[in-house]
Amino acid sequence: MTTQATLAGETNACGQVLYMVLELSDRTWKALFAAPSGRRRERSLAARDIEGLVAEIAEAKRKLGLPPAAHVVSCYEAGRDGFWLHRALLAAGVENLVVDSSSIEVPQRARRKKTDRIDLVKLMALLVRYVGGERGVWSVVRVPDVEVEDVRQLSRGIDRLKTERGRHIARLKSLLVKEGIKGLRIGGADWAERVGKVRLWDGSGLRPRLAHELILEGERLALVERQLADLKAEREALVASSDSKIAGATRRLRELGAIAEESSFVFSTEVLGWRTFANRRELAGALGVTGMPFNSGNSEREQGISKAGNRRMRAMLMEIAWCWLRYQPESALSRWFERRFAKGSSRLRRIGIVALARKLLVALWRYLEEGLVPEGASLKTPKTRRAAA
Repeated sequence: MTTQATLAGETNACGQVLYMVLELSDRTWKALFAAPSGRRRERSLAARDIEGLVAEIAEAKRKLGLPPAAHVVSCYEAGRDGFWLHRALLAAGVENLVVDSSSIEVPQRARRKKTDRIDLVKLMALLVRYVGGERGVWSVVRVPDVEVEDVRQLSRGIDRLKTERGRHIARLKSLLVKEGIKGLRIGGADWAERVGKVRLWDGSGLRPRLAHELILEGERLALVERQLADLKAEREALVASSDSKIAGATRRLRELGAIAEESSFVFSTEVLGWRTFANRRELAGALGVTGMPFNSGNSEREQGISKAGNRRMRAMLMEIAWCWLRYQPESALSRWFERRFAKGSSRLRRIGIVALARKLLVALWRYLEEGLVPEGASLKTPKTRRAAA
């Protein structure tokens, strides 16, 4: 983790710091090293070569006149490589930052130069400023623990399979509709048999290749549904038996009406079950539900929410906001929405649901952190919990 001494711009015991920025690609990594004196050294090495990178760090210290014990501060932009490199650098004694690339300022010219070297120099300048105490030069990504990231794969795997299932169902319906067939139940163990009994408008059977395509698509759908059922069973076993913070947060969220199995697990694995926030503004910013005002000269308007945070949880949050109105009608949040937006147009209600979603997010966070049940909200009874399970 980043030490307070480094954040304040101080040096370590030996009085020297080596700065390092990395530009990652599939085949080659580029590294730029800099000393406090301003001297620099740029190197290229094979991608994913940690031993080579450690050797380059040692050589950079020697070439730039730094002692072998000099502290190393590095950064790279978040991307396809994920967080394994961050963990490898920490294991090697390097203090590393994973930077949100969208938070880095770029020139607004219609055409601008874009090379790896320019990116390295830009990152180096920002890294030195950040270590010197300028917090606003970029946004640093919160890196989850290995266990948290592994559990999050389970949640995201369920989401991907649900999307894939929808594609298979839509494909099957399209194949049938183009032949004038509608109302046939999609999927099931006897899908191939039912396809064989389908008749066209003139009483004839399906053409062989079309029937074969329907059967194959049905088999793919059946495979996805089996895998989805297995992952959901794994999720429920984890929530029921694990003593981790994510499982505990999931169980507590499920005690609230309008919060079901899927949404509670998504909320816990994506944000609420492992991240910490200093205030509600940090929480809203993590999901991109903060306002973006435009106020310049005589022009003043609202641009909507930033949408700069966790897109998956933001979409789930909007769904739960609508469910909250239905299943928690007596809560203070629902009554507030009814007073402000319920009698307006559909556009006004869509705007209002975003405001409600932000308020609900803060209420759920306080419910987990401080045990404060949202005002007027009802908890599920044991009978309701058993029925939901």
